[in-house]
Amino acid sequence: MAQQNVKLALIDLSGTLHVDDQPTEGAVDALKRLRQHGVKVKFVTNTTKESVGSLFARLRKIGFELEREEIYGSLAAAAEYVRKNKLNPYYLLTDDARTDMPPDDPTRPKDSVVVGLAPERFCYEHLNEAFRVLRQKSDNSNVQLVAIHEGRYYKAKDGIALGPGCFVKGLEYSTGVSAVCIGKPNEYFFRSALPDGVAVEDCVMIGDDPIDDCQGAMRVGMKGYLVETGKYQPEMYTEENRPAVSGIFATFGDVVQHIIANGQ
Repeated sequence: MAQQNVKLALIDLSGTLHVDDQPTEGAVDALKRLRQHGVKVKFVTNTTKESVGSLFARLRKIGFELEREEIYGSLAAAAEYVRKNKLNPYYLLTDDARTDMPPDDPTRPKDSVVVGLAPERFCYEHLNEAFRVLRQKSDNSNVQLVAIHEGRYYKAKDGIALGPGCFVKGLEYSTGVSAVCIGKPNEYFFRSALPDGVAVEDCVMIGDDPIDDCQGAMRVGMKGYLVETGKYQPEMYTEENRPAVSGIFATFGDVVQHIIANGQ
């Protein structure tokens, strides 16, 4: 067996380990094998449709063995950003995701907009309210448009589905306010996910998004392994224009086998 080099695997969730309420092929057993090989894991996710508690319960229910503290999401990072900057946002979030965020202050005017994946909020009424918050404050340098992430699309059980990125870009276009992006592929997000004492060169990132997951991690010095079980659609690429990542694998289990066999 090759010498073990990988100490920590950062693992995406939706599209990599599961799609809605179904694990991807062999993922439950593959995660066990990775742990048995001595590789520590942390689940890094841009999921914003549900709270960390709901996500943890879903993963346990469908067979994954993990601790809630092993999940590091852009929703939690965004909540910390709101607290640190003392913002009073208008939230474009689901009701469940909203429970992870700081409460709003009815005694203060709205000074920002926070956007996550919230399909039922992406209608004219709510988007127009967000526009007005940003537009009314356009002369205030402190106004902020906070994108928990800018995902273009994601894998759902009935196929690929539109992500929040286009709504963020639409608000940027109409208001002239540039968004602050919190989650993947932000360099801060990847670095803040690492435990103390773990170097980036000892880590790999495994995900289904060639840009947000793999290339984002590669920019900070990690390997980025892409799986084909989620949003990545290999049939849309030729051999010449395939994503420039560290490796492309059919399933999460195939990545785990590669790590065990090669130590990287």
